[in-house]
Amino acid sequence: GTSPDWKRERFTMDEGLSKTVTETFVRLYNEGLIYRGKRLVNWDPKLGTAVSDLEVVSEEEDGKLYHILYPFTDGPIGELRGLTVATTRPETLLGDVAVMVHPEDERYAHLIGKTVALPLTGRQIPIIADDYVDREFGTGCVKVTPAHDFNDYAVGQRHKLDMIVVLKLDGSVPAVAERYTSDGITLDGVAMPATVAGLDRVPARDAVVTELEQLGLLIEVKAHKMQVPRGDRTSVVIEPMLTDQWFVAMSKPGADGKSITQKALDVVASGEIKFYPENWVNTYNQWLNNIQDWCISR
Repeated sequence: GTSPDWKRERFTMDEGLSKTVTETFVRLYNEGLIYRGKRLVNWDPKLGTAVSDLEVVSEEEDGKLYHILYPFTDGPIGELRGLTVATTRPETLLGDVAVMVHPEDERYAHLIGKTVALPLTGRQIPIIADDYVDREFGTGCVKVTPAHDFNDYAVGQRHKLDMIVVLKLDGSVPAVAERYTSDGITLDGVAMPATVAGLDRVPARDAVVTELEQLGLLIEVKAHKMQVPRGDRTSVVIEPMLTDQWFVAMSKPGADGKSITQKALDVVASGEIKFYPENWVNTYNQWLNNIQDWCISR
């Protein structure tokens, strides 16, 4: 068996440990490895705080897949009125800034660069191409909502798309949504439809679906099994939220030329740190090789 060395026991708020934390923070900040930025985090609307990935429990639940028509801005193209997008979260379409298709999808290749009118608002958004799209899922057309989906955020960064925050920190829809560039620069806000403004996210979904149906833009609704992220302390659905937080840059080289991630990989590869059992090394390496910047302001 194993046993800790109790002579080295420490508490988070011990004076010596707190001093080390402060010194480390300042050193990393001075090296440019700690920064304050506007990025997506796991947000618990009930706790009113960002939570770590370890505090998010995803379980399969019964949901719905909504097929929504986004009409072409300049009228039908051939036999198509527009693009049909499949989504499990129709309430977030108010924050859409693009519709993406796979660059090699022959069904839509000729439409890349065209624009569609965002349902309920009429705001023009472009049709873009990105390898992230799974051609076999849904219709092969995916709405891009960088402020409310982690994958969409990454797409938005690649394509320099704006971010529109259509939910407040309490999970309700604002009268005017905040809007930012992909670099986090504040732009003029975007007015939300009066039928949705002020509603919590669940009633807002119902209101959006009802209005889509009335406009003839709700093409189909299918039963759909989906992974729903919930906070392990509140059981509330976790919301990807764009907020100002403090982050540790995990992949940026420090003063010695190596990133924090690379150092962590090296000490295990060299045998300086060992895993028991050894099969956990693969899990550790996979985690670090896919790690994002670490949110530390929780």
